[in-house]
Amino acid sequence: MSAPRLSIDPTLPTPIWSQIEDGVRHLVAAGTLGRGEALPSVRDLARELRINPNTAAKAYQRLVEAGVVETRRGEGTFVAERPPMLSAAARGRRLREAAARFAAVAVTMGASAEEAAAALEAAWPPVGKRGGRT
Repeated sequence: MSAPRLSIDPTLPTPIWSQIEDGVRHLVAAGTLGRGEALPSVRDLARELRINPNTAAKAYQRLVEAGVVETRRGEGTFVAERPPMLSAAARGRRLREAAARFAAVAVTMGASAEEAAAALEAAWPPVGKRGGRT
């Protein structure tokens, strides 16, 4: 990942593999990493972030399982060409779970529902850069 860079903060309570997973998802959602674009190898990412390769591998594996990235034997890891195919029920369940996590963070920070909604709206990628359905 020469242009887009992932950053981690080892002082956070969030596991490093989760920070990597969230960072890649953010780069894809923002359009910084485009469909079909190559990610660095596990070894290269581990070296760049100064982490254990197993930590990078765990993040990549979770992203593969979620359908965000795909591995091509002998070629590497790439952003998936299409968003993962989820049923409406599965997509709704995942969205509710993520919303509950976001709401918990907002509440523990003392944010109002309006502040949280504004933050979500501000974070939403522009229509031309959305990775999902439009």
